[in-house]
Amino acid sequence: MKAVIVDWLRSPFHRAHKGKLANVRPDEMAGQVIRQLMERNDISGSMIDDLILGCAYPEGEQGYNLGRLLTFLGELPNTVPGATINRLCGSSMQAILSAAAHIEVGWGDCILVGGVESMSRIQRRGFNWSPSPELEDKFPDAYIGMGVTAENVAKKWNQTRRQHEQFALSSHHKAASAQTKGLFKNEIATIKNNEFIISEDGCIRGNTTLESMAKLNPAFGENGIVTAATSSPLTDGAVFMIVCSEEFAEKNKLKPMARIVAGAVTGCSPEIMGIGPIEATKKVLNKANWKVDDVDLFELNEAFSSQSLAVIEELKIKPEIVNLHGGALAIGHPLGASGARITGKAASLLQSTGSERAVATMCIGGGMGISIALEKFD
Repeated sequence: MKAVIVDWLRSPFHRAHKGKLANVRPDEMAGQVIRQLMERNDISGSMIDDLILGCAYPEGEQGYNLGRLLTFLGELPNTVPGATINRLCGSSMQAILSAAAHIEVGWGDCILVGGVESMSRIQRRGFNWSPSPELEDKFPDAYIGMGVTAENVAKKWNQTRRQHEQFALSSHHKAASAQTKGLFKNEIATIKNNEFIISEDGCIRGNTTLESMAKLNPAFGENGIVTAATSSPLTDGAVFMIVCSEEFAEKNKLKPMARIVAGAVTGCSPEIMGIGPIEATKKVLNKANWKVDDVDLFELNEAFSSQSLAVIEELKIKPEIVNLHGGALAIGHPLGASGARITGKAASLLQSTGSERAVATMCIGGGMGISIALEKFD
């Protein structure tokens, strides 16, 4: 019994602190996405077996098991349970893999899966950051800053700042083109904030240039080459999708986008955490019995230009099949929500491009990678 992705929907993504979602509570934002997703699919809330939410910093307005609270804010019956899981940036992709595993062993038929992160309203590393003194002494890289890891990858792979900026520019241009053509409209929910209506992404900068990027100072040390332009922006956003069994979809006359073929999670050295997708993708390809050349498109979460370029180089992926509509450098990276976005995007692209196979993959703070293999559902 294989799990399939039926549909997905996300909020617009906006810059933290500066964007239009900064004054929107993450629970309210996610609740609105759930309600709109359920409204456009002919599924009764009573058919949902569980809600699994990914969130990197599940505290404050994202705390108290937000997964359960969203069953109420999403206007689902109180018989629908909810859980919140945390694998930092990979949280919502892990939620998808967990849902798929439950379905494949027969523990559920239809699960609502997603992620949310308000980087405006929840402090990075939480409000009461308290690292282990023993771990800081014996293994300080367990807590290494993400920007430092980006610099480490850039140095290890002998990258230049110009390469980073060219990659980021391409991401913005692809995203801006997709936005202009209306290619995001079917995936974006409308978020209402009092009298304001938010219906478009706010991070994409189609008019950015290499010249403007070159003027920026290094973001993580005066001798570094990683800048704000080549790092994914702090972002607010929420994503949800419907994952169910093939039998459930057929019985309820639902048309799935993609079948979940395999998933994999691996660890790596925390100081170069950005290369996590390399081994995770090798592992998921092995489980799917695919080779890199068998994959028609990749959705790679662009945490930084440096790690994205390293992953593409090491896996020998054709750059032209990566992030067809741009990536996180342009669209944004609301930590716990990004895995669901790139998985949903891969599923959508399988349908819109007529491709057969896709992989979505991302790096994770602390030194991990996570990947999911999808095939088009005909």
